[in-house]
Amino acid sequence: MLGSSPRHRPLPRRGLLGVGCSSALGLTLPWLAARRAAADAPRPRATSCLIVFLSGGPPQHETFDPKPDAPVEIRGPFLPVSTSVPGVQFSELLPRTAARADRLCVIRSMTTGIHAHSASGCFMLTGHEPVNAVESVPPGPQDWPSIAGAVGALRASDRSPLDAVVLPEPIFNNPSIPWPGQNGGFMGAAWHPHVIRCDPSQERIEIEGLVAGAADQQRRLAERRGLLGRIDTDLTRRLRTPAMADFDRFRAEAFDLLDAGPTRAALEIEREPAASRDRYGRGKWGQSLLMARRLIEAGVRLVQVNWPREPGDTASGNPLWDTHQDNAGRVKNVLCPQFDTAFPALLDDLAERGLLDETLVVVMGEFGRTPTINPAGGRDHWGSVFSVALAGAGVPGGAVIGSSDARGAFPADRPVRPPDLAATIFQLLGIPPDHEIRDPLDRPLALVAGGHPLAEIVGG
Repeated sequence: MLGSSPRHRPLPRRGLLGVGCSSALGLTLPWLAARRAAADAPRPRATSCLIVFLSGGPPQHETFDPKPDAPVEIRGPFLPVSTSVPGVQFSELLPRTAARADRLCVIRSMTTGIHAHSASGCFMLTGHEPVNAVESVPPGPQDWPSIAGAVGALRASDRSPLDAVVLPEPIFNNPSIPWPGQNGGFMGAAWHPHVIRCDPSQERIEIEGLVAGAADQQRRLAERRGLLGRIDTDLTRRLRTPAMADFDRFRAEAFDLLDAGPTRAALEIEREPAASRDRYGRGKWGQSLLMARRLIEAGVRLVQVNWPREPGDTASGNPLWDTHQDNAGRVKNVLCPQFDTAFPALLDDLAERGLLDETLVVVMGEFGRTPTINPAGGRDHWGSVFSVALAGAGVPGGAVIGSSDARGAFPADRPVRPPDLAATIFQLLGIPPDHEIRDPLDRPLALVAGGHPLAEIVGG
C-alpha cells in the first residue's frame, strides 16, 4: 500500500532531467531508480505505454471525426478519406494514418466538459477532475499524480533505471504557466516522471556525464564516485537505515545508466540509422517519437511525448494545436503533415520490432475544437466531445467506440470520460484501477474513482 508507512515511502527524487549544455545530470541521477510495485495486479497485456499528447487540442473534424455532410462553416474545407477499415473515414489530411486504421481503436465520444487547456488537460493526464476548472491554475501539492507518475511508481521497470519519462518538454500555457497534473502531485516528488528537455532533431544530443569517450567526463565521473564513496564510508558508520539502503540502490542504478546499458544508448539518438530518422521526419516532433521508441525498447515503462512548441509561439494566436486563427492553414501546412509522417512510422516501427503487441499507444490531447469556425478562420476550445486513438497491446484494431453528433459538438452515444480512459490504461498495464493509494493525511483513495475500463478494449 503506497505511502502507508515512512519505512516504505520512496525517497524524494529529482524529476527534471535537463538535456543540453546546461544539464544538471550529475545532481539528478541519484534519484532516478526508485522501485515500486502494485500488489494483486491483474495480468498485464501491455508491458509498456507510449502516450502521444497533442498539446493545444487537435480539431476532431480535421483528424479522426470528419463531418462531410455538415455545412461548410462546421465541416471546414477538407474532405474525408477512406481508411483501411470499411465504412470508417478520417480527414484527408491524415492519409497515412488512415491506411493504418486497422491497427487503431478510435474513441469519437471522449468528453471532459471543460474548455480550459490546463484544467481539461489535468483531467486527461490524471483521470481526476480538477477542483478548479478555470484556466492557468498552476500545479500544487494537492494535485492528483499524473498517469505517467502513477505508472512509473506502481509498475516500475525491471530493465531500466527510468520508469516514466516525459519529453521533449513539459506543457505550459502562454506565457509560461505550467499545467497541473503533470507530476507526482500529492504523492510527492518521488512520483514525478523524468522530464527530459531535449531537441532530438539535432544530429547529436550531448548530455553532460553521458558523452562516451570524453576523457574529462570520465574523470569527473570517477571523482564524483570517489567523493560519494568517502562520504558514505563515514556516514554509514553513524547511520544505517532502510532509507539509506534504498539510496545506495538508487545511486548504484543511476551510475549503471552513466556507465553503459540500453537506456543510455537509447538517449544517444545519433546511433539511429539515417534512414530510420528520415522515416519519422527530421523535425523535433518526429524525432521525439523516435526517441520514445528507443526508450520503450530499452525498457522504460512509460514514455509521454508532448507536442513541442515552436520558437516564439508564446506570442502567437495559434500555438501548438491551439488553432484559434487560420485553423485550415495550420492543420494543412504544419500540424497534420508532421503527425501523419511520424505517427504511422511509429506504429510500423513498433510492429516490425515485435513491440506493438506489448506496447500500448495512446493518442490524445486535452480537448477538441469548436464545431463552428470562428471569424478568424480558427476553431476555439471545446471539451464537450473530441477523439482519442489507441493501438497495440491487444487493443482491437479497426474499432470505433462511440460517436459525436452531426456537428461534432457533443457525444451522440457512448460518452467516454477521462476516468474511463485512465482505468483502461491502468488495467492494460496490469494495475488495478481501484488500487488503494494514500494521500499525505494517510486517507485511502482509489487510484481511479468513478471510471471503468472500456469493455470494448479490455474485454469482459
